[in-house]
Amino acid sequence: MTLKELNFFYKLSDNPQVTQVAQELKISQSAISLAIKSLENKLEEQLFDRVGKKLILNERGRYFKEKTLPHYLAIIDSQKLFQKNKLAGNMKIASSKTISNYLMPDIYYEFLSTYTDVKFDISTINSSKIIENILKSNLDIGLIEIDINNSNLIKQKLCDDELIIVTSDENTPKIAFIDTINKKWILRETGSGTREVFINSLGKYAQDISIFMELQDFEEIKTILIDNKDTITAISKNAVKKELKSNKLFQIKLKNFEFKREFHIVYHKDKSTNLLFQTFIDFLKSKFLL
Repeated sequence: MTLKELNFFYKLSDNPQVTQVAQELKISQSAISLAIKSLENKLEEQLFDRVGKKLILNERGRYFKEKTLPHYLAIIDSQKLFQKNKLAGNMKIASSKTISNYLMPDIYYEFLSTYTDVKFDISTINSSKIIENILKSNLDIGLIEIDINNSNLIKQKLCDDELIIVTSDENTPKIAFIDTINKKWILRETGSGTREVFINSLGKYAQDISIFMELQDFEEIKTILIDNKDTITAISKNAVKKELKSNKLFQIKLKNFEFKREFHIVYHKDKSTNLLFQTFIDFLKSKFLL
């Protein structure tokens, strides 16, 4: 049964004059009759007695009204609330490890504090997994660390980022060629945007590094680096600000290499861009315009 059929039913239950109800709703009498007949066919019950030009609610019709009216009114109230509050809803968002851990927590908090009828379902996965889930329409918005060209995705720049090389060994030269660094490389797992940008930027020189360990968490990587001076990693500068300032980690600049990248907002090209969706996108971008 449809809301339209129910609406006609409750109108006629209060006023059996089909002509008057049709005039009130500004539709034809035949449209009302067809809707009521459709409702009765679905219920396999006659709800009205046809008396002349009137539709008189019968005993089964009165029982149906008694049992369904509270639910109908609740639906109408919800419909009015939904139409009134355009900035309410549940959004499914995924961001890469760097973005999720070091850029987004305060932004999520501020947005949800401002728009109290919004709920976020937030996940933290690597950029490749985000793209995969966006393409399957399992996510509303993705925040990724890699560049992507896919005709099914819409991509918007969020901000710039830089990968840097760090170690806890304060005696390591601060400027070096990649092939002169004799340390154990601790990198993110395959599929990570950080790893992909680093390896792709090295090109043929990627063969000069010895990957000792792969981990999915930057905090674990930093802990290993701080505890072991013979280790090294490539990591977002945003992820090691505190450690650099406290001299727990030290930056090594590679000669002939820079590891610049962009963070992006991505969503499916067929995603409906309602007011809530666009408000969040604009809010996000405003935080990185400075």
